[in-house]
Amino acid sequence: MTMPTEIMKVKICMAGEGAVGKTSLIRRYVLDQYDDRYIATLGTKITKKSVTVANPGGPDPLQADVILWDIMGTSTVRELLKEAYYHGAQGILAVADLTRRDTLIALDEWARSIRSVAGDIPTYGVVNKADLQKERALPPAEIESFFRQRRWPWSYASAKTGAGVPETFVGIVKHVLSSRS
Repeated sequence: MTMPTEIMKVKICMAGEGAVGKTSLIRRYVLDQYDDRYIATLGTKITKKSVTVANPGGPDPLQADVILWDIMGTSTVRELLKEAYYHGAQGILAVADLTRRDTLIALDEWARSIRSVAGDIPTYGVVNKADLQKERALPPAEIESFFRQRRWPWSYASAKTGAGVPETFVGIVKHVLSSRS
């Protein structure tokens, strides 16, 4: 495999209500770790990971330095920090919790808030906690309809098992890069 010739910086804002698993998804992706204890994010946490993806504009792979911005999942903090948090964002990773229907509905407000600062940037949806099928509160048809109506690509993931996690982060990076070209 040829080495990536170009390095792109990609700022991705995590979006979603408290306890949907934004921080857990990042931990699983970056450190391949999972912790069952819920520790609320206070303010903002920034994590970086490099990923190599196909270049939508050429034959050589691209290296993307993905900067993941994780924010507290409360609307008061979101509104307070939005100018600083969302400035320069190039993509939104919108996280819903399979076991809580309201977390899917809330993604519209998150996207609206981020876009009010960053403009009409690409959004990728992920339904986390896919391992909790018994507690599922969102039927597959409702999830599909939600993301289709908004034209957001999406996937299922489980921060706990790791299933779908790398695909989710590569998915948002590819979505951002292809919308640029």
